[in-house]
Amino acid sequence: MPNSPSDRSGAPRRVSVQRKGPLLMEGPVEVELEDGSVVSSDRFRVALCTCRRSRRYPWCDTSHRDRA
Repeated sequence: MPNSPSDRSGAPRRVSVQRKGPLLMEGPVEVELEDGSVVSSDRFRVALCTCRRSRRYPWCDTSHRDRA
């Protein structure tokens, strides 16, 4: 399957870094967690949590945002 998350020969994936937010990555993606488990998303863009506040980690749920 071309451009699948495990296809290492395809076009490079774009990752957007935001100062106070998640990493935005063009999908689909597979993410290997610290315990060795793998989670995947077939969405065209995913937000990866960098603050670890997300209840859906490794996916961002905007828990990093300041609440008024």
